[in-house]
Parts: sequence; C-alpha cells; structure tokens
Amino acid sequence: MRKKSFKGRCEKRMLSKCSSICRTYDPIQTSYAEILENDPDIVEIQCNVILEDLEDGVYMSDFLCTKTNNEKMVRECVQRKHLMKPLTVKLLDISRDYWLEQGIEDWGLVINEE
Repeated sequence: MRKKSFKGRCEKRMLSKCSSICRTYDPIQTSYAEILENDPDIVEIQCNVILEDLEDGVYMSDFLCTKTNNEKMVRECVQRKHLMKPLTVKLLDISRDYWLEQGIEDWGLVINEE
C-alpha cells in the first residue's frame, strides 16, 4: 500500500490478466505480479487500486484480483523490515477495513523472505 502520489522507481509491464499497464514499485510487487499472472485460479488482476474517500489521504492497494469463482481478493506487498513500523501497521489496518467495507474478505499480505 502506498500513496497515490508515490515518487519512486517504477517498472511498467504488460500482463495478460491486467487490462492496463501494471506498475510495480518494488521487487516484492514485481515478483507477486508474475505469480498472479501464472496462477490458473486468477482471471483478472488490477494493480495499484485507489482506495476512495479515505480521511487519511489518497492511497492505493497493490493488487485486487478476481478468481475463477468470481470472488475478489486483495494483496498488499510489504517488506518484512517495515512490518512493525507504526505507519505501516496503520495503513494496513486502513486497507483491511476499507476492503471489508467493500465486501471483500480475502485480504492478505505478501512479505519478502528473510
């Protein structure tokens, strides 16, 4: 999860399951985009989905995916070293609450290896 106005390194790539260009901002996101692309249970990938009407600013979730059974899932990519930082925890809580309000219960984290 990151701010919409994030200024940093961005890798653009085309994925067959994504209707627009997928922009990834770190190696975790790039690797997970490839995993989703090759997962037969995923039929559509949306990258950097804006969370509407947040009081804390304009943020994006890393991945919103549609599965073959039409269920949605959300994944947020986080570096292990950032997991315990107060701002990271706050933003992840905001994301989880937002998607629960949208009726999406399959929410999870993608964390780099140790």
